[in-house]
Amino acid sequence: MSKKNPLSWLFAILALLPTNAMAQKKTFTLEDLNFGGANYRAMTPENQSYAWWGDLLVHNTREACHSVDAKTLSETKLFSCEEVNAAIGNDVIGACNGAKFPYPGQPLVLLENYSTRLLYDWKAGKVVWKQEKEYDVSDWSPASRAQAYVKDDNLYVEDGDGSTKQVSTDGSREIVYGQSVHRDEFGIYKGTFWSPDGRRLAFYRMDQSMVTDYPQVNLFTRIATEEPDKYPMAGETSHVVTVGVYDLDTGTTTYLDAGDPVNRYFTNIQWSPDSKRIYIQELNRDQTDMELVVYDAATGKREKVIYQEHSDKYTEPLTPITFIPWDNKKFILQSQKDGYNHLYLMDLEGKQLKQLTKGEWVVLDLVGFCKKRNSIVILSTEASPIQNNLYEVSLNNGKRTLIDNGRGCHANTYQEDGRHTSILSASGTMLFDNYTEPDVPRNIELATLGKDKRQRLFTASNPWADYETPEYSCGTIKAADGTTDLYYRMVKPTHFDPKKKYPTVIYVYGGPHARNVEARWHWASRGWETYMAQKGYLLFILDNRGSMDRGREFEQATFRQLGQVEMADQMCGVEYLKQLPYVDANRIGVHGWSYGGYMTISLMTNYPDVFKVGVAGGPVIDWKWYEVMYGERYMDTPQDNPEGYEKTSLLRQAKNLKGRLQIIQGLNDKTVVPQHCLQFIEECIKAGTQPDFFVYPGEPHNMRGHKSVHLHERITKYFEEHL
Repeated sequence: MSKKNPLSWLFAILALLPTNAMAQKKTFTLEDLNFGGANYRAMTPENQSYAWWGDLLVHNTREACHSVDAKTLSETKLFSCEEVNAAIGNDVIGACNGAKFPYPGQPLVLLENYSTRLLYDWKAGKVVWKQEKEYDVSDWSPASRAQAYVKDDNLYVEDGDGSTKQVSTDGSREIVYGQSVHRDEFGIYKGTFWSPDGRRLAFYRMDQSMVTDYPQVNLFTRIATEEPDKYPMAGETSHVVTVGVYDLDTGTTTYLDAGDPVNRYFTNIQWSPDSKRIYIQELNRDQTDMELVVYDAATGKREKVIYQEHSDKYTEPLTPITFIPWDNKKFILQSQKDGYNHLYLMDLEGKQLKQLTKGEWVVLDLVGFCKKRNSIVILSTEASPIQNNLYEVSLNNGKRTLIDNGRGCHANTYQEDGRHTSILSASGTMLFDNYTEPDVPRNIELATLGKDKRQRLFTASNPWADYETPEYSCGTIKAADGTTDLYYRMVKPTHFDPKKKYPTVIYVYGGPHARNVEARWHWASRGWETYMAQKGYLLFILDNRGSMDRGREFEQATFRQLGQVEMADQMCGVEYLKQLPYVDANRIGVHGWSYGGYMTISLMTNYPDVFKVGVAGGPVIDWKWYEVMYGERYMDTPQDNPEGYEKTSLLRQAKNLKGRLQIIQGLNDKTVVPQHCLQFIEECIKAGTQPDFFVYPGEPHNMRGHKSVHLHERITKYFEEHL
């Protein structure tokens, strides 16, 4: 008889245990989930960088650039950073990820770092051109290789041969050259615009000397010093913008003869393909009327208005016109004039030739053109209001053909300024598509127009595979109007038990130009939501009327009464939550930042018996203290809409605060200035209500770096202590 192993009983018990009990999954920290966290990058889906050299796809890695065979997807090295640096003579280029190929017919790659811009000929193995790039604002023309930059508040142009010309001499804090104007509204994100031939530079000049200073303070000097910021508030005097044109060949500057620029907005600058004319979409201060105006770039003469658009509420052009590459007598205009952002083919006189896209959905982006197929590629919400999908559109008859798989959010390839990079090849016949779905972290595929086959270039693994994750879901409820569908995201607690009741936090933004619920990985859930779900909270996020990409009527429902329609819709979400057996209706909290901070305090003070706890970050309190362009678009001026400003102000609501409210503010916020929250606290003092307040010295509207981790730990603890 054999002798029994004394540990055999233990092995028998372990064999009966479920596998996951032996390999318990990890839990998250904010260092994993929050931007600025030590492990944050490792917890985001892996990505790859691609670019086009003509019609040849190039895979850019940190170490080298490789051409990709479109049939086999096999890769061949073109050059390495090591080879480039050997040609330079020192280690200047640290990575090839951002390589660009501006000349389809030449083996030249554009490489940049913080101080150097160069062209490397990989076939000859040498650097053929180099330029120093030492300034914060630097705009480069591939046609002339000239750069425009701002130094000590003045605009300079350096031509491709290294000769530098100072364009302006009176630049200062009050006279601003070559930078974004109108506080980055109307799609404006820069202040210099090269002509296609690279011989002329259009630029903004902004005179803000008449704008009142807002007294920002630098606390990090031995004795605190004033660092005032020009901040034009709603109803107050705004800045004045003009557009200049610098000519490299003559060395002269001409300003466009636009007439009196006071109380006008000059947006969406575009050059004609022959570099002779400039097209600008101009608005009155009330933002009810837009004119598309043509100027002679050489003389500055205002030639004519070729198109006009009016709205009784507001019109908001966000994109320049786009010329047809093979037909310079036609361009595409984007407009919401039929209720949704669509594309219109126009001639040079502004006559509408045809409406290219139509339907109760929104064109998000004109991706590019394909001459061979006489078509364009667009990104739109046609498949679903929470999706971004790629379509080919025939310029002949407007027929649309889906390019991608019809799910998720596609074309997720962005530049540093947040705008889409070019995913189309030079001919427009091929594209690479970086996309995500609710259960797909990231895929990148190669597609050819007119062919159904898509080739997988890259599949990102799930960086959260070894962690406990909650359940993410998406659905719809009806808005307060009883007819409009609103999309929500729900994140249930980890190890969810439907028999239990859970404290619930509503995360809200609610304002224009944002869409929180999308068909991205985890339904676009923020990392903090997962962190809270791990701690036993249910999270609920609803995109109310007033948010973007749902059409003009949906967006303009809040006109002259910001916060009111949004609250009504959010309360429909609350009523939905109260019907769920696993939601503890006595423990509902709300949190939001910026417009979401405004919504948080609005909900806490208008429905004080519903919300037990709130955390409001950088909140607007009274729209009269917000900036001119945004504030007046949605509210008109305090002089024209005094009832609306009074109704939407939270100062009068301070007396209604019952629950625990924490207000958090970046002390040097130049977007929602501290006057908002400080005045609300003053009203609370008068009323005897007791909000909590926390400030981040030196921080702007959003906390930077690791301070964001500190911020979200503070928010978390507040809910843990009070909800």
